[in-house]
Amino acid sequence: MCNGGGFDPAAMVAAPIMIIFILVFGVFFLAAFAFKIFLWWRIFSKTGYSGAFAFLILAPFGTLIMMCILAFSQWPVTKTPPQIQIPQIPPTAN
Repeated sequence: MCNGGGFDPAAMVAAPIMIIFILVFGVFFLAAFAFKIFLWWRIFSKTGYSGAFAFLILAPFGTLIMMCILAFSQWPVTKTPPQIQIPQIPPTAN
Protein backbone atom coordinates (compact mmCIF):
# COMPACT_ATOMS: atom_id res chain seq x y z
CA MET A 1 0.00 0.00 0.00
CA CYS A 2 1.12 3.53 -0.62
CA ASN A 3 1.67 5.61 2.46
CA GLY A 4 2.11 9.16 1.24
CA GLY A 5 4.27 8.12 -1.71
CA GLY A 6 6.25 5.48 0.24
CA PHE A 7 5.90 1.80 0.89
CA ASP A 8 4.12 0.28 3.84
CA PRO A 9 6.75 -1.27 6.17
CA ALA A 10 4.37 -4.06 7.20
CA ALA A 11 4.01 -5.18 3.58
CA MET A 12 7.78 -5.19 3.16
CA VAL A 13 8.14 -7.51 6.16
CA ALA A 14 5.23 -9.78 5.21
CA ALA A 15 6.38 -10.50 1.65
CA PRO A 16 9.59 -12.41 2.54
CA ILE A 17 7.76 -14.33 5.26
CA MET A 18 5.11 -15.42 2.76
CA ILE A 19 7.75 -16.48 0.24
CA ILE A 20 9.54 -18.58 2.87
CA PHE A 21 6.23 -20.12 3.97
CA ILE A 22 5.30 -21.03 0.38
CA LEU A 23 8.74 -22.57 -0.26
CA VAL A 24 8.67 -24.64 2.95
CA PHE A 25 5.12 -25.78 2.26
CA GLY A 26 6.04 -26.68 -1.33
CA VAL A 27 9.04 -28.77 -0.26
CA PHE A 28 6.92 -30.55 2.36
CA PHE A 29 4.19 -31.23 -0.23
CA LEU A 30 6.67 -32.66 -2.75
CA ALA A 31 8.27 -34.88 -0.10
CA ALA A 32 4.87 -36.19 1.01
CA PHE A 33 3.85 -36.84 -2.60
CA ALA A 34 7.10 -38.70 -3.33
CA PHE A 35 6.56 -40.81 -0.20
CA LYS A 36 3.02 -41.62 -1.37
CA ILE A 37 4.33 -42.83 -4.74
CA PHE A 38 6.96 -44.91 -2.90
CA LEU A 39 4.27 -46.56 -0.77
CA TRP A 40 2.10 -47.42 -3.80
CA TRP A 41 5.22 -48.75 -5.57
CA ARG A 42 5.82 -51.14 -2.64
CA ILE A 43 2.17 -52.24 -2.60
CA PHE A 44 2.13 -53.05 -6.31
CA SER A 45 5.49 -54.83 -6.07
CA LYS A 46 4.26 -57.04 -3.24
CA THR A 47 1.18 -58.04 -5.23
CA GLY A 48 3.34 -59.11 -8.16
CA TYR A 49 2.61 -56.16 -10.44
CA SER A 50 5.18 -53.73 -11.75
CA GLY A 51 5.87 -50.96 -9.27
CA ALA A 52 5.52 -48.46 -12.11
CA PHE A 53 1.74 -48.74 -11.65
CA ALA A 54 2.30 -46.30 -8.77
CA PHE A 55 2.61 -43.48 -11.31
CA LEU A 56 -1.10 -43.89 -12.08
CA ILE A 57 -1.58 -41.58 -9.12
CA LEU A 58 -0.54 -38.74 -11.43
CA ALA A 59 -3.53 -39.38 -13.70
CA PRO A 60 -7.01 -38.02 -12.98
CA PHE A 61 -8.90 -40.61 -10.93
CA GLY A 62 -5.60 -42.50 -10.64
CA THR A 63 -6.22 -43.66 -7.09
CA LEU A 64 -9.61 -45.06 -8.12
CA ILE A 65 -8.01 -46.90 -11.05
CA MET A 66 -5.33 -48.35 -8.76
CA MET A 67 -7.90 -49.52 -6.24
CA CYS A 68 -9.92 -51.20 -9.01
CA ILE A 69 -6.83 -52.99 -10.30
CA LEU A 70 -6.00 -54.27 -6.83
CA ALA A 71 -9.57 -55.18 -5.92
CA PHE A 72 -10.84 -56.88 -9.05
CA SER A 73 -7.84 -58.53 -10.71
CA GLN A 74 -6.06 -61.73 -9.82
CA TRP A 75 -2.70 -60.83 -8.37
CA PRO A 76 0.26 -62.37 -10.18
CA VAL A 77 1.84 -63.30 -6.84
CA THR A 78 -1.12 -65.58 -6.01
CA LYS A 79 -1.18 -67.42 -9.35
CA THR A 80 0.10 -70.95 -9.05
CA PRO A 81 2.50 -72.11 -11.72
CA PRO A 82 1.43 -75.10 -13.78
CA GLN A 83 2.43 -78.35 -12.16
CA ILE A 84 5.13 -80.21 -14.02
CA GLN A 85 4.65 -83.95 -14.12
CA ILE A 86 7.95 -85.68 -13.49
CA PRO A 87 7.89 -89.19 -14.92
CA GLN A 88 8.70 -91.90 -12.45
CA ILE A 89 11.74 -93.93 -13.45
CA PRO A 90 11.32 -97.55 -12.46
CA PRO A 91 14.13 -98.92 -10.33
CA THR A 92 16.64 -101.05 -12.11
CA ALA A 93 17.38 -104.57 -10.89
CA ASN A 94 21.05 -105.20 -10.12
